[in-house]
Amino acid sequence: MIGLLDIDNWREVTAALRKNKLRTTLTGVGVFLGIVILLLMIGFGRSLEKGVQRRMSGFATNAVFVWGQRATKPYLGLPLGRQVAFDSRDIEVLARIPGVLHLAPRAQLGGRQGQGSNVRLGTKTGAFEVSGDYPAFQYVQTPVMRAGRFLNQRDLDERRKVAVIGQGVVEQLYGDAEPVGTYLEANGVYFQVIGVFGTTLTGQRADRVLGTIHIPFTTFQQAFNFNDRVSNFAIVGHPSVDAEELEQRIKNALKVRHKIAPEDESAIRAWNTAREFGKMTTLFFLINLVMWTAGTMCLFAGVVGVSNIMLITVRERTQEIGVRKALGATPGSIVRMIVSEATALTSVFGLLGVAAGVAVLELVGTVLDRLPDTPFAAPDPNLGIALTAAGVIVAFGALAGMIPAYYAAKIQPVEALRTE
Repeated sequence: MIGLLDIDNWREVTAALRKNKLRTTLTGVGVFLGIVILLLMIGFGRSLEKGVQRRMSGFATNAVFVWGQRATKPYLGLPLGRQVAFDSRDIEVLARIPGVLHLAPRAQLGGRQGQGSNVRLGTKTGAFEVSGDYPAFQYVQTPVMRAGRFLNQRDLDERRKVAVIGQGVVEQLYGDAEPVGTYLEANGVYFQVIGVFGTTLTGQRADRVLGTIHIPFTTFQQAFNFNDRVSNFAIVGHPSVDAEELEQRIKNALKVRHKIAPEDESAIRAWNTAREFGKMTTLFFLINLVMWTAGTMCLFAGVVGVSNIMLITVRERTQEIGVRKALGATPGSIVRMIVSEATALTSVFGLLGVAAGVAVLELVGTVLDRLPDTPFAAPDPNLGIALTAAGVIVAFGALAGMIPAYYAAKIQPVEALRTE
């Protein structure tokens, strides 16, 4: 601690570093670039991760979407190639499966993805996806309510002709007008708007969601002669239930219900958000690991350069070190001198690198904030990472000086004075 507060000691360190300015600068640039690269790689890795999470943030992380396709195997006298069509009785079957928290049957014109329905407001028209939904769908794909409310159970029980519309529908048909309380015509049927929703999703997925009109499931069946058909199911599992296991339970129950061969994996298809989020988590763990490793190696390369230069410095100052030891300098004081010089060099340029890296990330974040449709989020410089990097710099600086200091401490005064 005394050595750290010794002003004369630090003046001597500063004088030694300024003695060869070009060499000191070039050596320090290696540390500077190493820490900048480390911060940028970590920052952009986190930026990509946050961007992808933002694009997926509107979905439940443990939801299973299920839809029927064609059977690829004959079973119990039924032919292959038959279309698997869900109906209202499947709702009761799925509701009894252990682990199901929210069950949201869906009715859509044109299958799972739906098709654009002609929607009219006065003289304005547009093609939007109209889907019949349960109130539970709000737990699958979380709407951000801008006005009014989402569907409720009374809407379903009374087959009310009401609709909750996306912000994209409002922008195209209403402009600045207030939509709640007005009536829209969809495929010749009028519905009263009771709510407007937005989404936290981004990109094309957000455009599709915001162009959707939700009406009660039972109203959809009645208004569009859909009978008791169900296009697909969206199920949210209980947090304590493994999503893969829940998906298999759902498939098995539907296979039994529709007499599908147990080994037929194509007749009933599913998309599991937990599996996708799991893949994403693993992917970004590996990306961050690579970023940290590559960035640390770049920083370490700069520190190795400092160590090499300090070895050269020790060789050049052999006589000076010999004189110091002849005058009574202890090996410990010689070690402190060399380590102090290495630490000062790496700390100064390293902290400059931290400042430059944070500034670049701030600048990039400002640009990305103006580009909403991008897989990257603003890199948000993390103070914890910056402080960690600063600590690593100091530690690496001390490490860089240890080997040269070891050789300096071993110099014998008599041999040093004989050195040319």
